[in-house]
Amino acid sequence: MFHRKGPTFFELAQQALSSIEHGYDLLAPKFEYTPFRTPDVVLKTAMAQVGAPGSIDRALDLCCGTGAALRFLRPLCRQEVVGVDLSRGMLDEARQLLAEAPGEAKITLVQSDVLKLTYEAEFDVVTSFGAFGHIVGEDEVRLVEVLARALRPGGRFVFVTVHPPSVLNPGYWIAKGFNAAMRVRNALWKPPFVMYYLTFMVPRARELLEAQGFEVDVRDGLMPRPFTPFSVVVATKKP
Repeated sequence: MFHRKGPTFFELAQQALSSIEHGYDLLAPKFEYTPFRTPDVVLKTAMAQVGAPGSIDRALDLCCGTGAALRFLRPLCRQEVVGVDLSRGMLDEARQLLAEAPGEAKITLVQSDVLKLTYEAEFDVVTSFGAFGHIVGEDEVRLVEVLARALRPGGRFVFVTVHPPSVLNPGYWIAKGFNAAMRVRNALWKPPFVMYYLTFMVPRARELLEAQGFEVDVRDGLMPRPFTPFSVVVATKKP
């Protein structure tokens, strides 16, 4: 549908009728050729807010997929960069794609539900890109608790999100329509496939992060076209 090497409509339909883990296992070999993969320019812009090469010791990328963000995180780390994802297929693809990634830091890939991670003050930076739609609203508090626990005092959570769009924006209604269709799908078909749009936007993210003791800095106007609506958020864990 999106690229000659990408998934067909029927392959996407098969994925949508699967669990999250199995669905992404199926999509993994062709994920790089879909619009679901965060574009490099967005990742580069966000990573520029993290720091210079070799400026941090360890970083963690949640829901790392095929490792797009890890490729940009690795040069920033002196010791280790860790990617976590639920899908073994996505991690297998990441392992291949990261084989020649720049940087010297150790790359560790972990298969896990990010909500079940037990890291304790081990990372200078935590990131996540394009994955908030897989976290249902009632689990967002748990997500923030997990990353807050994983960060060292003074550590930062860096991610990209948007401000709530106007109801006059056609994209708003497209997203709302997709979310409604997904809720119907999950009510009628098991296992559920969690994928929603317009989640963890700036107001909600700020509220949850500040409740966990973060100082939240929303940086607008950094992204080039056509990604100008995106904000880079740098949330710093208070010492």
